Amino acid sequence: MTDPMQGLEQAAARPDTDWTWWLIAYVRTLAVVSMIKGLFHWAVICGLMDGAESTFDMAPVAWKSATIFFAVIDLVAAVGLWLAAAWGGVVWLTAAISMAAVEIFFPQVFGGNLAVVVLEMAAVGVYLWLALMAGGDRPE
Repeated sequence: MTDPMQGLEQAAARPDTDWTWWLIAYVRTLAVVSMIKGLFHWAVICGLMDGAESTFDMAPVAWKSATIFFAVIDLVAAVGLWLAAAWGGVVWLTAAISMAAVEIFFPQVFGGNLAVVVLEMAAVGVYLWLALMAGGDRPE
């Protein structure tokens, strides 16, 4: 198994293109957003958002399952994105597409907010565009 920090050091050692720098900056921003989302879901699970009367215990099973899923996957994605590891992007894409799918196909879980779907898909689109642009700058 390779050390993820070694990959970051190698990337920092070679002269980065502008697109690579923007991709890394964007991925780190996504990592911060994913960390905040994951911590929010954990706060809901632990009852910190509801005060004395926690609604997590009384919530429907579908809502509980989705909240626990996103509490875990968002934090895992945040770590992978911050390290700029390939698996971080895969986990984040899984989380973003899953959140959009839950909002579209299961509106009873989180309310079917289309703004969340638009934001998630816009974030995925920007990520894919930056990855393609950064990949095109690499010498053969």
